[in-house]
Amino acid sequence: MGARLNLFGSPVAAKALKHFASASGVIIKESTVPAATRDMVMLRASQINGCGYCTDAHSKDLAHAGEDQTRINLVAAWRESNVFTDAERAALELAEEGTRIADGAGGVSEGVWENAAKYYDEAQLTDLLLIVALINASNRMGVINKQPGGDYKPGQFG
Repeated sequence: MGARLNLFGSPVAAKALKHFASASGVIIKESTVPAATRDMVMLRASQINGCGYCTDAHSKDLAHAGEDQTRINLVAAWRESNVFTDAERAALELAEEGTRIADGAGGVSEGVWENAAKYYDEAQLTDLLLIVALINASNRMGVINKQPGGDYKPGQFG
């Protein structure tokens, strides 16, 4: 199984993806959202979207950063787990509603937003919004292109 396209083989796509990666890098490097929370949010959205590549990458990044394997394994079932903080649960719920916009008719509910606002300041909420939007775009590229998971190595992109 391989990807349908080499996205970096197209000069236009390569240029666009460079900007996309740069935007993602700014959020990853400069956000004050805890790194584990950020990666769990990206992992959860990737699981929902069925993106093998991103699920592989974010679960491995969490493990590489020293995250407990039980917590990584339970991201998919965070609602039924007792290993996440209230702040992490609020971020995961925001990620789910932000990922399942079509399922929710109204997008992210006021209750979910208000719960997240209990734990994250305005700058962090902005970062979480961008994280959810960017990972969903990445997931869509990965799923449409059939980008396989399994070969990602933590840190391979810098």
